[in-house]
Amino acid sequence: MIYLNGKFMPIEEACIPVLDRGFIFGDGVYEVIPVYSRKPFRLAEHLDRLQHSLDGIRLKNPFGNDEWSHLLEQIITKNDGEDQYIYLHITRGVAKRDHAFPQVPPTIFIMSNPLLPPPAELLRSGASAITAIDNRWIRCDVKAISLLPNVLLRQMAVDVQAIETILIRDGFLTEGAASNIFVFKNKMLLAPPKSHLMLPGITYDVILELATANQIAHEVREISEAEIRTANEILLTSSTKEIMPITKLDGETVGTGKPGDMFTQLHTLYQQYKATHMRGNASH
Repeated sequence: MIYLNGKFMPIEEACIPVLDRGFIFGDGVYEVIPVYSRKPFRLAEHLDRLQHSLDGIRLKNPFGNDEWSHLLEQIITKNDGEDQYIYLHITRGVAKRDHAFPQVPPTIFIMSNPLLPPPAELLRSGASAITAIDNRWIRCDVKAISLLPNVLLRQMAVDVQAIETILIRDGFLTEGAASNIFVFKNKMLLAPPKSHLMLPGITYDVILELATANQIAHEVREISEAEIRTANEILLTSSTKEIMPITKLDGETVGTGKPGDMFTQLHTLYQQYKATHMRGNASH
């Protein structure tokens, strides 16, 4: 069951006009919210990021946080599975094809899909990634639905049976095509700083909070391509993949070629954090 413009319906019955600006221009934003034990994970932070994206494209938020929370609760209830991920999609609406903003109601679409944990084998052995030049636009902090550059970059990884494409702009790490990236080198966990060149990941924030709370040495700073290629560990994070180890980069072994101690520690801390907050507070 999905939500579309005020109505709940089976997804097979959902339709939008061909003049929707999401279809014509990719004019809209989206958000992905993991749900554990039927409770949205860090919902307040996800809704804050949604607001940032809407502000970035000058589109008024159609609902307040309480209304969003109620809508998401209904979507979760109407779909099977204790663990889900919610996809929330807002476009500027339906109007004649013209670049100028129309004064029309936005299109609002929400759906749920099963949230599956990362494959156990990849957590045990690690995954492969490749690198590529980050050739996207310079407002990557906006979670826009116009994702063609990310799609093309991610497909480069799929073509060589890798899990992700790690992006480099002007010699420095930005993020993955659909993830954030951490580097562990010389006993220091490194994270690229938030900027307009990367999406501010919710899981990225959790990892840095866990590092601070557990006295894990870490720095938020620019990370050079050379540091990526000589890292002891590379870690991938996202709302749907949580935290995963990268043990091969562009065909070369990362560190020992196996998931390292930093991954093991952070993965354990993340699972503990998730379990604690799901028991304690649905808004987190």
